[in-house]
This record gives sequence, C-alpha cells and structure tokens, in this order.
Amino acid sequence: MKLPAPFIQFPLQFDAATLAREVLVYGPEHWREHPQKYPGNLWLPLIASGGNPDLESVAGPMRPTPYLEQCPYLKQVLSRVGAVWGRTRLMKLTAQAEVTPHFDVHYYWRARARVHVPIVTQPSVRFRCGDEEVNMAPGECWIFDTWRRHHVINPNDSERIHLVADTVGSDSFGELAREGRMSGGVPEPPGWRTEFVGPTDERNPPLRYETMNVPVVMTPWELKEHISFLLGETRVHPQLEMTQAVTARFLSAWAALWSEFGPDSAGWPAYRKALTTYEEWLKGNADGLQLLNDSRTINALRIMVLSMALRDKKVADGDELRQTTVALPNAAAAPAAIPGPRATNQGEVNFDRPVFLISPPRSGSTLWFETLAQARGVYTIGGESHALIENVPGLNIADRGLDSNRLDAGAATPAVVAELRRRFFAALRDRDGQVPNGQVVRLLEKTPKNSLRVPFLAQVFPQARFVFLYREVRETLSSMIEAWRSGRFVTYPGLPGWNNELPWSLLLTPGWRDLNGRALHEVVAAQWEVTTRMLLVDLSAIAPERVHVARYDALLADPSVAISRLCAALDFGWDRPLDSKLPLSRYTVSAPDAQKWRRHEHEIMQVLPGLEATIERAQRFAAG
Repeated sequence: MKLPAPFIQFPLQFDAATLAREVLVYGPEHWREHPQKYPGNLWLPLIASGGNPDLESVAGPMRPTPYLEQCPYLKQVLSRVGAVWGRTRLMKLTAQAEVTPHFDVHYYWRARARVHVPIVTQPSVRFRCGDEEVNMAPGECWIFDTWRRHHVINPNDSERIHLVADTVGSDSFGELAREGRMSGGVPEPPGWRTEFVGPTDERNPPLRYETMNVPVVMTPWELKEHISFLLGETRVHPQLEMTQAVTARFLSAWAALWSEFGPDSAGWPAYRKALTTYEEWLKGNADGLQLLNDSRTINALRIMVLSMALRDKKVADGDELRQTTVALPNAAAAPAAIPGPRATNQGEVNFDRPVFLISPPRSGSTLWFETLAQARGVYTIGGESHALIENVPGLNIADRGLDSNRLDAGAATPAVVAELRRRFFAALRDRDGQVPNGQVVRLLEKTPKNSLRVPFLAQVFPQARFVFLYREVRETLSSMIEAWRSGRFVTYPGLPGWNNELPWSLLLTPGWRDLNGRALHEVVAAQWEVTTRMLLVDLSAIAPERVHVARYDALLADPSVAISRLCAALDFGWDRPLDSKLPLSRYTVSAPDAQKWRRHEHEIMQVLPGLEATIERAQRFAAG
C-alpha cells in the first residue's frame, strides 16, 4: 500500500517479552522457507487461507492457524489494532540475514497495509524504506509504504522476529494511522505518546478476518483504479499518451463485458480475449515505460492487474505468489536512497584503500573491528557481511554446489563488482551513525569467511588493504571448540551431506565433506589449517605494502599502543583515549585468558602435530 510517508508508528506499545515467550516455543521444525528462497528469511503462518498453515495462497477466507490459537497475547495484539486481518505471519531473519531491496507489486498488497510488531530484535537492525531508515524497537507497532523500495538488514549474530500482518484496515485502524507518528520530518502530533497494551487473561478476543479478497472477475471499477494508479506512477515518456488512450478503450470494453456477463463463466472467453489483446499491445508499444520507483510499468501491470483480473482456470495453492515483489538488483534499477559521495569519472563511489581484517575464526577479529571502527573518518556496515555478499546471485554456497565459502577472482564479474560496491556503500555508517558525505570513503570490514575470499575482494576493491590478525593457535582452536558447542555460531543448519551431531558452525572450508564422522577437535583443526594455509598463500600474492599484521596478544597487552600503530599503518585518524583493558567483544563466549585453552588441552595436543607446517608459516608471516 502506498502511504503518505515511508513509515508511520502507531500510538501503541505491546509487551515484547510476553510475545517472545509465546513464539519462541516453536522450534526450527515449524518455520518455513521463504517462497522466493531468500537466504535466512523464514516464516510461520498465523492467519492463512482456510486456516491451513500449509497454504501460502492469498486467496480465500483467511482464518487462524493452530499456531495463532496457541498464542493468546498475539491474538490480543491483533484485536487491539482492530483491523480486518488478511494473511498474517511471524517473519524471522536469521543471524546476518537481510531482506534484499525490493518493492511489493502484487495485487494483494496494492490495497493492504503491512503491520509490523517487533518481537525479538536488536537496536542495530535497520529497516529502510525510500530515503529513510528506522529501527523498530520491541513491542512497537508500525506500518510502512510497501510501494517504495525497502530493505531490512540484520547485522547481528542473533535472529530477528516480527509479527507481520496484512490488512485492508478498518475505521478504528484508520484512526490509529491518523494518530500515528510519521517519518520524513512531519511534525509529531502534540502530546504524542504510546498506549501500553499489556497481556490479559482473555484467550479469545474478538478478531475480524478477510472472507472476500481475490475476485474471479475483477469489476471494471477496480480494474480502472489499479491501472490508473500504475499509469499515474509512470514517468513521462513518448509512449505514455498512446498507452493511456489504448487503456481507455480496454477499460471501456471490459465495462461492457461486465454489464453483459458480470462474473458468470459464460463471459470468461471474452474477458480472456480482451486481456490478451491488451497485453500484446503493451508488449509491442509500451515496453519503454518506467514507474517512478524504477520498475517497468508493463511488468507491474502484468503482476498486479492482468494476472489477477480473471481467474478462469484453477490456480494451484500459492501460484499467485510467484511474483509478489520486484527486486532491485543493481544501481540502475535501484539508485542508492541514502545521500552519499559524489561520483567519480567512472560513475561510482571512490573506496579509498578499504581495509579488510582477515583471519581464521575466533582470532579476535571482532575486538579489533569494534575498536578500529571508532577511528575518525572510518565507515563500516555495522557488522559482518555474510548477507550482503551471499545474497548476490552466484556468491552463496547454494549457487556454488555447496563447496565452500571460497571465492576467487573469477567470481568478480563486472556486474558482481558493481553490485557489491553499491551494497557496501548503501550500508555504510561512521562511528556516530552518519552516512558518508565526502568524495571518498574509508571502509573497514571484518568477516572470517572473507579469509577465503582474498583474491575476490582484491578484484572488487583494487585498492584494498588486508590486515592478517594473528592469534596463538592453541587459543584459537580452544575458542573455536567453544563456539561450536555454544550453538551461537551455526552458519549452515541442515547442511546437506553433513551428518555429525553438531550442525556446521563458522566458515565453510574446502573439503568439509571429508570431515564427516570426525571428532569436533579434528573438525576445528581442519577449519583452522585450511583457512590459514589458503589465506597465507593468497596474501603472498598481494603487494607487500597492501598487507599488514596485527597480533591479538599485543592488543590485549597494550591496547593503546597496538591500535595506534595499526592506525598509523592504515592512515586511520585516531583521536580517542583507550583504557588499559578493552571491553569484551559482542561475540565473546567466555572472558579472555591466556591459559583458557587448557580446558581443551587434551584434544588440542592431539591435533597440533598435524598442524606444525602451517603453524610455522603463520608465525613467520606474523613476525614479518
């Protein structure tokens, strides 16, 4: 639904902790993959066609599923909002996942607002719509303009869960919207505040559900409204005037057919002929028309109107959802919504000597990253780049035969390079949360998986600097074992072909299938060895002046000296004092201790002999 502002916050506040207790009882086996298979996007049906949780359809009477029936406070939340409810779900973004930039163009969402109530989230989750960005806090209630380009990033290592409910509204719903707080610089209503709506003992509050939603034959009045909206959203173009004239003839013919047949099946062949004739004319004469949101008008007409105007044949459950959104995959289709640096002669942002912190996992990269991110003039994406990179087609393990996270220079095609640079730039913020406003930007990035992608990153960012983070191998292996056992670092749950007791955690290294049936300490030893060996080979091929070394023990011993030295080498501006002891990083499993590895001494000592060659090479490299 198109709204007067990108975001509107309703004057309601719900108890997120109670909601979380209700929804977290549903384990991974209850969550479903996104219909368009976006990585890390999962859903759980609350209101569905006929109350059937296995139906993805937006057609038919919407009724509560057994999941909603077990969640009384969720029902109270929906009752208080007071709308007529259509398809409603819990939507989950797993760790480091994103909702890629798109806008909703399907018929169903043209006339429906989308309500969001965050249940499990973090302050760093970013929801962008149009030119604006918000963090929806737990228990708040929002609607947003689904017609504008929108994008959600979860940069955390914890999941995000929202209640997401679609509605045509109601009188009371409209009143909440009018009393809401709009984004975009619109003055806040005088005395604006939220009403806290806590849980009660009521298990079956009154709820209203859609019964009529997708017509068999669209009325001429609805058809005209949808097409007029799309043509009104179309940019001025030489083809537009003739398209409007032909559209008027098509609408007149449809009105005549409706007067003759109404929705009766006797008229379906004539309706189908009128649709086919109109669509064929559009293909040949209106292909150059573009919407204001940069989609092709003819595509939107097909998806929103022409595919839904006549349902003269049986549609399989969920088929009408095949094209519910229009993705915006490149700079031409989706100009950055955030003001940024001026373009260079090549028409792109100038990334000046971007810095990548690289190391095997659990080598202290987060502590280095969180500290260096406080340097003056440095920009980061706020976390690790899993989703940012792996949601680009061709760069995730599914597209690469589940082999590993390895990417070489050949994966950096011109289209991939342009898309990745756009994605990184769109997500950049400095230490104060500000977007870039100069001609050049200094990027700082750390993602352990990128230790397998040095040739690829060097191709995407030709000026890139790489900082090899060295940590004593016994400490690293111990921390990797802790990470696997904690369950906090699972990267590929249900990895096909992985049959060990624990799901795959941390980065996916080449040859991982050979580790099936091996003990955990042997698995992490192989992860460390393969990553370190490949990383050192790749770094040796980079010009020496572009490669730096930083040691974890030096950082812990004297943070001020270690950070000052590295900032000087990288030409980062450092202007903040450092305590003698740094705070724990957000990914810390247990407090640092040089002797902590002895908790796993027996296991580690078993694998060290097989790592000697790579350990010696890493030590020589770290020593300069």
